[in-house]
Amino acid sequence: MTPSAASPTFVYSDALCLAHDPGPGHPESPARLQAILSDLQARPIAGAVRRRPRAATDEEILAVHGPSLLAQLRASAGRPVQLDPDTMTSPSSFEAARLSAGAAVQAVEAVMSGAARNAFVCARPPGHHAEREQSMGFCLLNNVAIAAEAGRRLGAQRVLVVDWDVHHGNGTQHMFEGRRDVLYASCHQWPFYPGTGAAREIGKGEGAGYTVNCALPAGQRDADFGAVFQDLFLPIAQQFRPDLVLVSAGFDPHQQDPLGEMHVTERGFAAMTTALRGIADSHARGRLVLLLEGGYHLRGLADSVHACLEVLVGRGEEFPDGALRALPAIRASRAALARHWRLP
Repeated sequence: MTPSAASPTFVYSDALCLAHDPGPGHPESPARLQAILSDLQARPIAGAVRRRPRAATDEEILAVHGPSLLAQLRASAGRPVQLDPDTMTSPSSFEAARLSAGAAVQAVEAVMSGAARNAFVCARPPGHHAEREQSMGFCLLNNVAIAAEAGRRLGAQRVLVVDWDVHHGNGTQHMFEGRRDVLYASCHQWPFYPGTGAAREIGKGEGAGYTVNCALPAGQRDADFGAVFQDLFLPIAQQFRPDLVLVSAGFDPHQQDPLGEMHVTERGFAAMTTALRGIADSHARGRLVLLLEGGYHLRGLADSVHACLEVLVGRGEEFPDGALRALPAIRASRAALARHWRLP
């Protein structure tokens, strides 16, 4: 079913997602989600409807993760556990992670059925670093990968995953790099954690060409991200013709973020959302889902989420003109992918 212009934008969140607490001073704190929810309460957006998620089922999780990871997380319930040097759980973390993954599935169900025109999953913990058998990088379960598999089960033949987090989504790439039905496109700071995402990483075997990495040096601005979209992501997306568009929406490229070294503004995030809404409208009956990843400056995070939600309910934003520091990185990516896509 195609959603009508009057269909709402669903916003999935739950107070339990605040109960995941990696500990004092950890960047991925409950305050991140609280800042977003408080802002949306103070500045409600007409057309954005709040929905409470359900927990993901074992079957939905095991579509992308191995049973040993699920068993490890289940065993962590009720107590704090350190999963890797910067990924910790608290007693309610596994329950929060299941809700975040379940929200991702429900958002896909809503847009695939036409109940919503698009959706934003405002939940935590984030997900794009989580590998098949390893939680890492603040991430317990890979929410966007779980969402992509849900979309495939519901009939989406081709799923586009765009990741604009400042860190490369190693887990998402590795889960889909051998496939042609899920195209993963990431623009991220380089060199940077987790060390993956070089332009030469374009997928493997049958999936060659279906992984797109634009490895950007620090200091990129809205216009640079606009060039990445216009010269790389959008031409490939037009040829891929996705049935569903998912976004790993990390807001740590924000100009005030303490972990990243980029200079993206709220306008830049809104322009990226506008561009992907255009792809979804052209090829995917408007089916677009944003899923929260990073973002650690609370005001910048809340303002950026708000700007993206305004685009989801109907407003548009254009990339500004400006000096393009990203061109060498874009050229490297285009060269690596030239055998696989027609790039103007």
